[in-house]
Amino acid sequence: MKKIVSLLLAAAMMLMVAGCGGGTEPKSSGSGSGSGAKQMTMGFSQIGAESEWRTANTESIKQAAKDAGVKLIFSDAQQKQENQIKAIRSFIAQGVDIIAFVPIVETGWDTVLKEAKDAKIPVIVVDRDVKLGDDSLYVAKIGTDSVAEGHKVFKWLDEYMTKQHKQPKDGSQFQVAILEGTVGSSPALRRQQGFKDEMAASSNAGKYNIIASQTGEFTRQKGQEVMESFLKSYGNKIDVLFAHNDDMALGAIQAIEAAGMKPGKDITIVSIDGVKGIFQAMIDGKSNCTVECNPLQGPLLMETAKKILAGQKVDKLVYVEEGVFPSDKAAEVLPSRKY
Repeated sequence: MKKIVSLLLAAAMMLMVAGCGGGTEPKSSGSGSGSGAKQMTMGFSQIGAESEWRTANTESIKQAAKDAGVKLIFSDAQQKQENQIKAIRSFIAQGVDIIAFVPIVETGWDTVLKEAKDAKIPVIVVDRDVKLGDDSLYVAKIGTDSVAEGHKVFKWLDEYMTKQHKQPKDGSQFQVAILEGTVGSSPALRRQQGFKDEMAASSNAGKYNIIASQTGEFTRQKGQEVMESFLKSYGNKIDVLFAHNDDMALGAIQAIEAAGMKPGKDITIVSIDGVKGIFQAMIDGKSNCTVECNPLQGPLLMETAKKILAGQKVDKLVYVEEGVFPSDKAAEVLPSRKY
């Protein structure tokens, strides 16, 4: 009888230990591997697929989610802010663990992000920037520094024009044409700001004049169309083209060639992104420099999301590394480009 009682007590104690152990095990936001691990669900809204860069950005995020074991609910906004707002509300309704999105424009997000905060769903802003009345509506912004990219463009341009002993076509100032990105988008606003600020601060500021500046909507086709109109208005007066992204620069190159001019020679071309297409254009002597805007943000996004859900502190701004690639480095660098 004593033996039976002892066995029953031992069994009861084992059940109690197992129950306590299960209750104190920390909640996992990991990859979902292993029994009982909770898979993280992320709602992600992308702006669309307007360029080679954006396609690489999307692929990076999808692959990183797969590698990290994250369930990704993906939404393509097709360049419409209202579609992104609907997607974010859908993510909230589905009870995702975390929301990430690339904002099409800077403003107009306060209401929907307040809804996410009220639902206790953390938000990560990716790639572009937002302007909010309350910055606590998002936990972190990861991606690129668009102002710094604009700084780099003018700094490289001024050094290049000096080293090459370039002279303005009209004898006094270099005439600069600018192909801007999507109106109201943070890259367009901040790349322009960075370029102008660096130019204003330069001891050579008086050597440059912005003769034309118009949106090419970050697309190759629109970049070609706007460059055609620039050339009709200003002909061979243009010394420099600054394109807010490589795709618009590639479109502009077609327009310049169609006008009987030599891109990269008759007009110095510098753009931002660093996609393979512009590297090939530099190798062909049709462009002069690209400032990198790194689209491979997926691994950093997944790493940041997991830290947030684990209760770890993350920096409000987390930037990826970026470089500057002039044409004389293009052939060396192209084989290693991933986008």
